Amino acid sequence: MTDISGIRRDFHFISGLPRSGSTLLSAILRQNPKFHAGMTSPVGHLFNNLIGSVSAGSELAPMVSVAQRKRLSQGLFDSFYADLPDERSTVFDTNRSWTANLSAVTELFPAAKMLCCVRNVAWVMDSLERQIQSNAFENTRLFGDKATRSSVFTRCEALASRNGLVGFAWSALQEALYGAHADRLLIIDYDLLVSRPAEVIGLIYGFLGEEPFEHDFDNVAYDAPAFDEQLGLAGLHTVHRKVGPRPRATILPPDLFEQYGRLNFWKSLKGSRARIITEDKAETRPVSAVA
Repeated sequence: MTDISGIRRDFHFISGLPRSGSTLLSAILRQNPKFHAGMTSPVGHLFNNLIGSVSAGSELAPMVSVAQRKRLSQGLFDSFYADLPDERSTVFDTNRSWTANLSAVTELFPAAKMLCCVRNVAWVMDSLERQIQSNAFENTRLFGDKATRSSVFTRCEALASRNGLVGFAWSALQEALYGAHADRLLIIDYDLLVSRPAEVIGLIYGFLGEEPFEHDFDNVAYDAPAFDEQLGLAGLHTVHRKVGPRPRATILPPDLFEQYGRLNFWKSLKGSRARIITEDKAETRPVSAVA
């Protein structure tokens, strides 16, 4: 796809659950001089607002045809990434909403693939709660009022609601995994990514059809202090330099940890055409082939 600067760029997408390695994955991929990747970009939000402003129910809807909507959507990507160096010819745009917009993504970019990061939901909740408690003198913008931020129980409940940070991503991922374009998805488990990064990244390259690249997993770095501070969660997108597992005890009460640990649907997912990197041999298999 050629953008407004005349450079041909290929687009892929990173989505899935929060606190599941999307920023780490982006930090690794961007070591390849051909790739551009980063934390959540505003393109997904801009796309949703654009479609909402010209869809049924809007006074502008009759003035903007479907073909024009597609061109306007394409223009968002072209304009946002027009300043990239020419050699960054493959772009990975990160946003948890892309799984809920997979049909549109497929029409805009017929060759695009989507990397979906997942993690035991109990540890997703633990990670978010740890960040909240680490910023004890800040009311994070994740919660809109005092009632929802009052305790670990209300915070987890708000995050897990269908429109919450975790609940929305969890629901949108299931939508994509059972949708018409599920074959474009690769499920990547956080624990596998941090424990066997070379194998996992190699399999991702194979899924994308890209030439292998030698990554340095001892020198991975990414940080977004300005974004994290305005969210009230300093350190949220800080990536440790050396990729590896960091075992720890959970700070969630036992019943909460057990409750959210039951939501890992991809462990027994059936009837999807998506692919998944399995733990036994670190290989990609169709979900339908995973016991």
